[in-house]
Amino acid sequence: MGGSLRVAVLGAPGVGKTAIIRQFLFGDYPERHQPTDGPRLYRPAVLLDGAVYDLSIRDGDGAGPGQSPRGLEEWPDAKDWSLQDTDAFVLVYDICSPDSFDYVKALRQRIAETRPAGAPEAPILVVGNKRDRQRQRFGPRRALAALVRRGWRCGYLECSAKYNWHVLRLFRELLRCALVRARPAHPALRLQGALHPARCSLM
Repeated sequence: MGGSLRVAVLGAPGVGKTAIIRQFLFGDYPERHQPTDGPRLYRPAVLLDGAVYDLSIRDGDGAGPGQSPRGLEEWPDAKDWSLQDTDAFVLVYDICSPDSFDYVKALRQRIAETRPAGAPEAPILVVGNKRDRQRQRFGPRRALAALVRRGWRCGYLECSAKYNWHVLRLFRELLRCALVRARPAHPALRLQGALHPARCSLM
């Protein structure tokens, strides 16, 4: 047995958090967007590099304020987000929505502010969803990736929940980074260093 890991998938409403999780767990994609009624918790078992890990994946839909980053300031209790006891974060934005990117930026800042003193640093992977709508994106991928990796010190990846593109890779990289978080290395470097092939599958 490899152990357990708590993952939070957060982001503005409508960016595809639930769709990403459902593609990873069940291999399906809802054609119509239905807002998630409150936060949901999924508990799959994952096989990674020959070891089994029990995951707790929190779907942040409905757990946060609204679309505006300003709404984050109106949420005084960080415990409601499960930010303090989470091992790794996936912050999702829509590559066609600059507002959703600003929301992720505010989320990352709030996570840094609410981590208890002395707590292990939790890896953060920023994910640009809806890559299938590449022509409508608001900014170039390279510029955004450089900002996130160098400025925010987080990992960066783009995916398409609709076509299940890079969804498995997303969780594989996050898991590998979380499992080596104790090593003395830059968190963004740890995430980018997890890009090499690894076997990851649901049980």
